[in-house]
Amino acid sequence: MNALASVVSDESGLYRPSDNEPFMSERQLAYFKKKLLDWKDEILRESKGTVVNLKAETENHPDLVDRASSESDRALELRTRDRQRKLISKIDDALRRIEDGSYGYCEDTGEPIGLGRLEARPTATLSVEAQERHERRERVHRDD
Repeated sequence: MNALASVVSDESGLYRPSDNEPFMSERQLAYFKKKLLDWKDEILRESKGTVVNLKAETENHPDLVDRASSESDRALELRTRDRQRKLISKIDDALRRIEDGSYGYCEDTGEPIGLGRLEARPTATLSVEAQERHERRERVHRDD
């Protein structure tokens, strides 16, 4: 898929998908693939930094308040990394959809998700309308 990578790199990062071109054209797919891969790389880089920080912070705080604060910070960092681990899974799913040709299309309706939504949330699998229906059903069942 080197051809896809070169489509985006030729534009020096200035390319933005538009409604004036065919939906999920090779150029758009390359753009979203690069966006997803860059996002994944950033998350992995941050998580490596977390591992280094956690190893470095094994010091024993004599003050109870300092120790509690340090433990709280660690717990928050670990929760953040867990959310990012789940996000990496969603990114990988989106990359698979790019490869199989289903990226950008709603899982419920098969209609295009829309460039604005994909730009804001590149891992989206539902159109705005389908997502709203899903959330309404979820609220109704949660209230039961």
